[in-house]
Amino acid sequence: MYKFSLIIKVLVATLFFVSCNKEKGDTDFDNLRSPIIEGLTVANYPKVDGSTSAEPLNAVIFCKLFGIGYKWAPEYWNLQRIEPNLNQSDSEKFWSMIKSSATHQSYINLIDKEADFLLNARSISSDEKAYAEDKGISLIETPIASDALIFIVNPNNPITSLTSEQIQDIYTGKITNWKEVGGSDNEIKPYVRNANSGSQELMEALVMKYLDIKEFPVNHHELIVFNMSGAVDVVFREDNAICYTVYYYKENIATGYNVKSVTVNGVYPDKETIRNKSYPYVAPVYAVIRSDLDKLSMANKLYEWIKTEEGTQTIGESGYVPY
Repeated sequence: MYKFSLIIKVLVATLFFVSCNKEKGDTDFDNLRSPIIEGLTVANYPKVDGSTSAEPLNAVIFCKLFGIGYKWAPEYWNLQRIEPNLNQSDSEKFWSMIKSSATHQSYINLIDKEADFLLNARSISSDEKAYAEDKGISLIETPIASDALIFIVNPNNPITSLTSEQIQDIYTGKITNWKEVGGSDNEIKPYVRNANSGSQELMEALVMKYLDIKEFPVNHHELIVFNMSGAVDVVFREDNAICYTVYYYKENIATGYNVKSVTVNGVYPDKETIRNKSYPYVAPVYAVIRSDLDKLSMANKLYEWIKTEEGTQTIGESGYVPY
């Protein structure tokens, strides 16, 4: 009886192990074919790249095209990312195919033909365009989703609302203390992003409108943050900090950070005010390809698909506001 019971337990454990493996993506990943785009396989999937904030959308697109289940799951620190329903080995292959070189570098990669399809949170900058022209390359950019540049403060900061002029004055150095905008008597620590980052380009084009951001003293060089997680992290840790990021990143990726979005000109940034563009700093998210891309290439087929009704539904499913 004991041996029979032991055999039963072993069989149950084996079945459970097999079942778990199947639930975790027990599939022939390398030989998957898309039921949506004719001829598309894992083996010939385009070289995609893009901004940090658009990485989840690139991941969701891959999952939808190949019928792979997914969920949002914790990644590290206070961030989350898309987790495909794949075993560990296939998941590693999956992420090797979804590059996220950040906005500036992804444009460079596209121009240098190290990538064929981008999802970026801003249009090409003037210096990137000059680089492309020098290489004899032109790009095609199509807005496919809406995002917004938002300003974030620590939850301990009593400030909930600012005007566009007040934000400009903070970043030109005219306003230096929170009490000047109705807050507590504390020095403002206005963090900025690094040059050429997507957020910084949006800040200069949408908010500053070519006003010069103050060059802070050498002892304040730490007021520059060099990635998107750094922007929310400094505000999370410092009561008197202010910085900017994009709405999608804060609401979908940096969900573990307790930071507060600021109302601008009386309008709070959310999906509805982004959709109807009543929030003042709405910005398109672009699908980008090279103009010389072969029309029969899988990258071009992906570019055409993202503009279809099914592509638009996928954009909405990812958490973005479709354009």
